[in-house]
Amino acid sequence: MVDLALQGGAVRAREAVFRSQALARLRLGDVAFRHLTRAAAVMVLLILSGVILSLVMGSLPALREFGFGFLVSERWNPVTENFGAMAPIYGTIVTSFIAMLIAVPVGLMIAMFLTELCPQWLRRPIGTAIELLAGIPSIIYGIWGLFVFAPFLQKYIQPFLIDAFANVPVLNSLFEGPPYGIGMLTAGLILAIMVLPFVTAISRDVFDAVPPVLKEAAYGVGCTTWEVFGHVILPYTRVGVIGGCMLGLGRALGETMAVTFVIGNAHKVAASILAPGTTISASIANEFTEAVGDLYTSSLIALGLILFVITFIVLACARYMLLRLQRRLG
Repeated sequence: MVDLALQGGAVRAREAVFRSQALARLRLGDVAFRHLTRAAAVMVLLILSGVILSLVMGSLPALREFGFGFLVSERWNPVTENFGAMAPIYGTIVTSFIAMLIAVPVGLMIAMFLTELCPQWLRRPIGTAIELLAGIPSIIYGIWGLFVFAPFLQKYIQPFLIDAFANVPVLNSLFEGPPYGIGMLTAGLILAIMVLPFVTAISRDVFDAVPPVLKEAAYGVGCTTWEVFGHVILPYTRVGVIGGCMLGLGRALGETMAVTFVIGNAHKVAASILAPGTTISASIANEFTEAVGDLYTSSLIALGLILFVITFIVLACARYMLLRLQRRLG
């Protein structure tokens, strides 16, 4: 009996040792994982801080030289080294606004069709086509826009818009001028096509996540498909939808090659969206390799800093809007 008791005690002692060793390994793994994730988060902050610091340091000569006038001046003359950012800022905002004005409602309607109305056999082909649109390189969009889409607009769409709104106040100045084909409207339409897959894909995924019982209850009390979409699906998925729209807006604000091909690259502010213009990213891409002198280079870096600030403001506004929605709904 004594031997059995001793053996049992030894076994329990070994089990306790093994258990403590296993717990020690688990604790070590948890500590290592916690430090690894913390390092990854800190690395993101360091990279972001480095980007901001580089942009600020690089843009200081231009900001010191021109001050606040850099933001409100339309003039861009490398010969006299007189630079202003108004035209690129204006072109960036206008083209992005046109793109989102078209892409958001169309993307939401496509996502609604795919999740609620589309036959099962047609969902996969349409979904695949949307994913293919997202995977096309931007330079392909630019080439297609310059050689196919712009001539089509110049021959058919822009003359129609000019004639249709010629006698309408406000709109006649928005659609005036010769039909160049290229211009801010063309760039905005190309951006809308590029942004559309992002808005559609994310909206489709979040619409699929809506619990079926909510939609069935709405249909059960007599709601139409449109009412279910507007009063059930959109409120339930508002955070995901806004996130998808912000992702698309970020793509529109920073797009370079496709816009460079079709916007006309003219440093001027025009009321007509048919006129050529430029954006911040297009200006940097076109002129950075030709920048001679510290002030010219600094002005282009300052444009990059302005684009960064615009993107930050857009994201901050989106977060603020989401917080207000959450507080209003409790």
